Amino acid sequence: MTITENKSEKISHKIKILTGNHAAAQALRQVKVGVVAAYPITPQSPVVEKVAEFVSKGKMNARFVKVESEHSALAVCCAASATGSRVGTATSSHGLMYMYEMLPWAAGNRLPIIINLATRATGAPWSVWTDHQDFITMRDVGWIQMFCMDNQEIYDTNIQAFRIAEDPRVYLPTVVAYDGYILSHTMMPVILENQEDIDGFLPPLKHHINLSDMSQVKGIGPVTTPHLRDRGEEGVAPGYFEYRYAMQKALENSIEVIKEIHNEFADKFGRSYGNGIYKTHLTEDADTIIFAMGSVASQARNVIKKLRKDGLKVGLVSLKLFRPFPVSYLREFFKNKKQIVVFDRDVGYGYEGVLSYELKAALYGLKNSPFIKGFIVGLGGRDITDQHIIKGVYKAIEESEIGIISHETDFIGLRLEDLGDYDESEYFKGG
Repeated sequence: MTITENKSEKISHKIKILTGNHAAAQALRQVKVGVVAAYPITPQSPVVEKVAEFVSKGKMNARFVKVESEHSALAVCCAASATGSRVGTATSSHGLMYMYEMLPWAAGNRLPIIINLATRATGAPWSVWTDHQDFITMRDVGWIQMFCMDNQEIYDTNIQAFRIAEDPRVYLPTVVAYDGYILSHTMMPVILENQEDIDGFLPPLKHHINLSDMSQVKGIGPVTTPHLRDRGEEGVAPGYFEYRYAMQKALENSIEVIKEIHNEFADKFGRSYGNGIYKTHLTEDADTIIFAMGSVASQARNVIKKLRKDGLKVGLVSLKLFRPFPVSYLREFFKNKKQIVVFDRDVGYGYEGVLSYELKAALYGLKNSPFIKGFIVGLGGRDITDQHIIKGVYKAIEESEIGIISHETDFIGLRLEDLGDYDESEYFKGG
């Protein structure tokens, strides 16, 4: 986070010590969400527990809908959004996966719903600890996806996310993600802005769909044909292909909207997060760039000073916006860099870390493209240490200098040597 000059005539806010989950809940309260439907799952449960407390104490004028599952939670959120309500919720891991059927439904109907995702590993084997696999599973359902590095960013990004999702140029659901436990349950000082200032930044929702308006018959999510349909006086209806094209263009065009709204937020409240798309640290003179998200980027930031003392010109790019993937911005940034070391807290099973292959695809065809080496770290809450980051950087530089191009998945932090003798073909069956 960067503190910028606050252009407001007066500064009126308060500072509270909050967990990441409660920072998200405070944001949902202050953006005046009208409907919250949720089902508890570790480690996000405190988000909706705090929202329920706000509602019960009259601090939040919202309808809190208790449901029997996460699938039902997002189904209620979709229905509420379609009637013109501002809608938000939270989930994690298999809760998100239970919602999965409704994720493309929300995106395809262009419903500006916000989900807070406290990231957690997926089973089996079962784990309640963090990695980014659940977040990654959303990449192909049409949602805007943003990742946060601290609790203030969770609060600020939620406020921006509603403004982005509800922008007429966008109208797309958005997920605000942060590492489970590492942020969800860790307490930090968080600035809570004055309600009047939030209201000035985020106007009331003007939904393109509002089923509560009974002045005309309307519906959403109709069965479409592969081709255009001439409906006479009602005009020509698009086919499925045209709907998908429109959603793709909205996602692509949302990058500039995200940047615009981020900059407006920074100007009003005095806090910025890079350009709203990615954040940089000591990259001006760097020829080696670490590329990561969330907790992994935070850990990498800790070791850059040491690496520079060792004589390496290393910087950091922390990706905030994962979908839409900001290809043109990354191509411009990396065009003169020598090598990129990517640390993924996820696996694109059967291939490599997802950030690594996304970046490789984004930079394909770039003249004098940088050498890219990816590593997988910290799955299922495994600690990511300074030494893991340092080891990865040195190995990447060594392979770059030798000219080794390897597509083998490279894990750092495994402890296979401590398991003793085992038959790899049998040992891990069934977890």
